[in-house]
Amino acid sequence: MEITTTQLGLAARVQNLTKTYGAGESGVRALDDVSVGIRRGEFTAIMGPSGSGKSTLMHIMAGLDAPSSGRAWIGDTEITGLGDLELTLLRRRRVGFVFQAFNLVPTLDAMGNILLPFDLDGRRPSALERARIDGLVETLGLGARLRHRPHQLSGGQQQRVAIARALATGPDLVFADEPTGNLDSRSSREVLTLLAAASREHGQSIAMVTHDPVAAAHADRVVFLGDGHIVADKTRQSAAQVSAFMLAAEVAA
Repeated sequence: MEITTTQLGLAARVQNLTKTYGAGESGVRALDDVSVGIRRGEFTAIMGPSGSGKSTLMHIMAGLDAPSSGRAWIGDTEITGLGDLELTLLRRRRVGFVFQAFNLVPTLDAMGNILLPFDLDGRRPSALERARIDGLVETLGLGARLRHRPHQLSGGQQQRVAIARALATGPDLVFADEPTGNLDSRSSREVLTLLAAASREHGQSIAMVTHDPVAAAHADRVVFLGDGHIVADKTRQSAAQVSAFMLAAEVAA
């Protein structure tokens, strides 16, 4: 009998994952036999230089891309082989996303964007979810901005709206792809502190792709990728430790 993802204490995992783009001589192997899990209630940073496979890994773990071979699970549901509709529903109900480009709907105000996952699911927030949204709005300092559209908000405010949207449904798992990539250092720090609090205080599992050592230093765990392989898996690191490791890896390469 196969051990489940939950029994392993994980929110998501991949096993023997390989992803190849193109074929023959010109083919690129973005991931090469990768096995890793995102632990429940933990903030995990996935780090690596450009081209290391970190975004590919996240997209496959989130069900946004399919592997060439290997298996992937969100919770105890194996997502490899699921149809588009099943995948869409699974993502909508159990996964939150925060992107570098914010991905807010320009015609909706901040509250409309926060409520988007519920609208897509054809339902209204329950009393519990409404209370969670109110708490997020307060924590994120968005109270005075709820009727503003994205173009009326600063980058940091837009990313806070995106985080509120990602956390509104109380998903088990949140994927953040370079969430501070377009932010100044102060906004970056606020966003990272909020993500860390979501895992620490609400038990949410967060996987963040980043190339920024300062961002990675906010995580409980740092997984380093290089040339499609996991080259290290470390507990909490300082920004200096992450930088030193990345530099040593580049020199070795």
